Amino acid sequence: MSAPDGNPVGSERSMGQLFATASTEMSALVQDQIAYARALLKQDVKRGATGSALFTVALALLVFSLPMLSFALAYGFHAWTGWNLAWCFLLSFAVSVIVALLLAAIGMVFFKKAKQSQAPQQVSAEVKRTAEVLQNAKPHPRPAVVPVDPYAKQLDSVARSSS
Repeated sequence: MSAPDGNPVGSERSMGQLFATASTEMSALVQDQIAYARALLKQDVKRGATGSALFTVALALLVFSLPMLSFALAYGFHAWTGWNLAWCFLLSFAVSVIVALLLAAIGMVFFKKAKQSQAPQQVSAEVKRTAEVLQNAKPHPRPAVVPVDPYAKQLDSVARSSS
């Protein structure tokens, strides 16, 4: 009997073929685990990059929009409330700081998600479990095969000459 790829299956396979198959499958398993670790780490990097981008946007908002936003808000508050212009400028600054803090808090949520990820630990634990299983694996017992020499009978029946 043969497998679909033409290789013998079961007891027809030699030890070399079994070892080659096991070696190939072990190599594929290790490669798959490496790919899995890369995918998990890539997801964590994306989360960290998103958090960094949000912090950058918060900083840019605070730095570049404060002068224009402060003037616009201060004059808007002055026209709306009639308060002293100094208090209106202070209120517009407070609104800008609150918006920046809100964006920073959203960025912290993304950083915490990236930090709490257990991706490397999960992959490491999975590799250790695989190694333990492979270390405890025992080959199937096979009956002892006594080597038979096909030429043994022929040697007994050969006449010897004494020349």
